[in-house]
Amino acid sequence: MEKRHLFKPCFCAALLALCWPNAAAAQQVRIGSGSVVEMVQRLRPGEFAWVPELAPAGPLLLIVNTRTQRAILYRNGIPIGVSTVSTGRAGYATPAGVFTILQKHVEHYSSKYDNAPMPYMQRLTWKGVALHAGQLPGYPASHGCIRLPLGFARLLYGETKLGMTVVVTDQAAAPRVAPTSEIALAGAPSTPTMSTNFRWLPDKSPSGPVSIIISVADGEATVLRNGVEIGAASVTVLAPMAGTWAYSLRNIDGEGQHWLRLPLSGEPANQLVPREEWSQFQAPEAFRRAVTAIVEPGTTVIVTSDSLRSKKPAIPVTMIENEPPADDR
Repeated sequence: MEKRHLFKPCFCAALLALCWPNAAAAQQVRIGSGSVVEMVQRLRPGEFAWVPELAPAGPLLLIVNTRTQRAILYRNGIPIGVSTVSTGRAGYATPAGVFTILQKHVEHYSSKYDNAPMPYMQRLTWKGVALHAGQLPGYPASHGCIRLPLGFARLLYGETKLGMTVVVTDQAAAPRVAPTSEIALAGAPSTPTMSTNFRWLPDKSPSGPVSIIISVADGEATVLRNGVEIGAASVTVLAPMAGTWAYSLRNIDGEGQHWLRLPLSGEPANQLVPREEWSQFQAPEAFRRAVTAIVEPGTTVIVTSDSLRSKKPAIPVTMIENEPPADDR
């Protein structure tokens, strides 16, 4: 399990070392005792761990925590990478929310901040929020972007594709017991008073990783495939909720779907979601059948108490857009 990758210097690495003195100190650390997620708090600024062999293939999900200044990369619900980050400082706070990767450039420069280098840039919004390599002083210091160690930024860039889901949260940790959205996929039948209206357009994106985003405030579930919305429906939530949760479908067998709750910080990983939590969500029967037909191991579900319809930048859902960016930061 313990593996250390060595990388040759490149132009971006040299540039970072010249511009930011502590960039050269960024390094990959070995996985010692305990899980990948459990070691996340032991990382020093600029450090990261990368163990893709734990889950060689499957859908990816990146969770960035602005409170702990850490990021965790999951594949098929298994953490394969953890890293320190530096997010937006006061006045430039990195928005919390659910995003998709809109654009990728290996060599990119800021059009707003003195042509600053942004190696391995992966855009999350058209208005200036992106993942990229940069200085990691150990606290929020950016203009809103999510800075990563150079080695982690390069490895992450090599694994991701446009449309991959990225969750940005400010929660210290996920609650130990929280409702799961499996009810929206294969749970209890709809109530007689629930609307049966829903949108289902799978041909808009015929293949690719599936993510389901449920907004408790809106009472709606949105289905993304490769970052493109292919369906949406009303969801009734029967219990009070606050915050954000992430889940990954572990497997499907004769007993149904088995989901893992994904940690947002350093709490224990791979917690199976109790079946009794399913009854908290109800959705139209036809919508549940349609979603059940396309989910597979690695499918992710994001549940948030925030509204996804709000125009406030603090709680956005960003999807792939066809028009040119309004602000090419």
